Amino acid sequence: MNNDFVFEEPLLEGVILKRRNRFIMEVEHDGTIHDCHCPTTGRIGNIVFEDIPCLLSRSKDPARKTAYTVEAISLDLRSQPEKNWIGINQNAANRYVEHFLKNGGFSKMVGEGEQEVMREQKLGISKLDFRIGDTYLEVKTPLVSLQVECGSHIKTTKAAPFSSTDRFVKHINELANSLNDNKRAIMLLCFIYDNPGFAVGVRSTNSNYVGEQVQKSTSKGVEIWQVNFRITPQKVEMMRYFPSIH
Repeated sequence: MNNDFVFEEPLLEGVILKRRNRFIMEVEHDGTIHDCHCPTTGRIGNIVFEDIPCLLSRSKDPARKTAYTVEAISLDLRSQPEKNWIGINQNAANRYVEHFLKNGGFSKMVGEGEQEVMREQKLGISKLDFRIGDTYLEVKTPLVSLQVECGSHIKTTKAAPFSSTDRFVKHINELANSLNDNKRAIMLLCFIYDNPGFAVGVRSTNSNYVGEQVQKSTSKGVEIWQVNFRITPQKVEMMRYFPSIH
């Protein structure tokens, strides 16, 4: 049985001309330049967004100011017919994870058999992404560093220290606290491209503290897993998932 996440409408290919601000990318599609929604407000690698191929989804809301959302980018040449895509929609990542949770795609991680998959479950002072049976699961989609090779045609800027770690620390500690009443808790690092194995490419301004919190949480039993998806204009496929060793 094919359990891929299939888009209702195929994604459209365009070219990013400029990232005007955190929310808007100027994209040329079919000879017209559109203001398109950028679904992640943070940094995406250290890429300069000039002449970057992208995939767009069309909004179903006629009243929305931006008719398209940038779902993925490619660091391949514009002329390359078959491109490798990097998904950048962090909200969509949860939809992909939910789809594969419900279709048995993560059986080695959460177990086999039917289990209720519940979204946005309150835990302590947080709201975590999923609860499967008695296991809490939080999804993180790192994009600050892209672990892919860039050709000479890609312009980059100097990487700056990353400082927005408060939510990550809060969530991994809530996962650890959930083990007071539950047997398992999982942090899932989600990549919508073939990431060889997560590595911190840009240290944060409080990296030592974050590292201590991760070590403390994993010593209590929090599991860290990684999943790699492949996105194409037609669908999202699960490539592989595995425990992440730190």
